[in-house]
Amino acid sequence: MKIAVVNEISTADRNADVVAAVEGRGHEVINAGMKRSGELPELTVLHTSFLSALLLATGRADFIVGGCGTGHGYEIAVNQYPGVFSGRILTPLDAWLFTQINGGNVVSLALNLGYGWAADVNVRMIFDALLSVESGAGYPPARRPTQQESRRLLHGISDATHRSMAEIVAALPDRVVVPALTYPGIWELLATDTMEDHELAHALEERHARATASPS
Repeated sequence: MKIAVVNEISTADRNADVVAAVEGRGHEVINAGMKRSGELPELTVLHTSFLSALLLATGRADFIVGGCGTGHGYEIAVNQYPGVFSGRILTPLDAWLFTQINGGNVVSLALNLGYGWAADVNVRMIFDALLSVESGAGYPPARRPTQQESRRLLHGISDATHRSMAEIVAALPDRVVVPALTYPGIWELLATDTMEDHELAHALEERHARATASPS
């Protein structure tokens, strides 16, 4: 599985803790967000949520680890996009249940609120639990068929209630799109020339060309 870690400005200095918690588990880890405070351009949750949705939509990542100071802002923002199913995870039990019951593809961590002594240990334990059970299997066992059917329906609801990602890329304002697409390493990671979704690739190429065009 390809797991992308996407930190925003207020949690940039927690990036090392999050990456360390995810690494060493047999998955490809992509460190796609901010690595430390002071980097430019600064990414807020508006940028990291858009970037997270893009990485999922393009298949560049299968699972996203994001968050913000409380975990609420990023969760709200990223759930605005199609095909995104995010939960705010605070404890290992949260993670264990989220994986089985919700089968989500994005976790939002609280990386400032209550982030004190041994918080990095808690983050590691969250991923111990998150990755220890089958995604979408259902819990408790008696509820599995109902929960699995609900998830299938939810995917259909997401498809029916959202624009395509290509339309979203074309419609969003520059202040959301440009910092995300021009953040160091992101354009190379997206690699639009190898995307299966040609409409999305074209929309991204148009926005990137406008963002990087030299002033006339």
